[in-house]
Amino acid sequence: QVQLVESGGGLVQPGGSLRLSCAASGFTFSTYNMNWVRQAPGKGLERVCSITNDGSATACTNSVKGRFTISRDNARNTLYLQMDSLKSEDTAVYFCTRGGVDGPRGQGTPVTVSS
Repeated sequence: QVQLVESGGGLVQPGGSLRLSCAASGFTFSTYNMNWVRQAPGKGLERVCSITNDGSATACTNSVKGRFTISRDNARNTLYLQMDSLKSEDTAVYFCTRGGVDGPRGQGTPVTVSS
């Protein structure tokens, strides 16, 4: 069955960096577009970044452009999110999803940006 396991979250100071990973299994990873979405406390899901199945195109929401980078390694069935210059408003649980932003997702990894 489809399994997505996010990792790499944690507590970081404003201006810091984190790299999230999403290990995929149970499907042919290289044939699906993938996304990172997040849910801040008390708010709904927000798309953060998306990447095509072959990694040839990416897109991120305006609030993270220039700070976050999505990438993937199809040989390792893994999706990444490099997050730099983190801000307090980036505090959320981060999920990877398959296909659309409302596709299958894992349990998420929490990111807290605080001094």
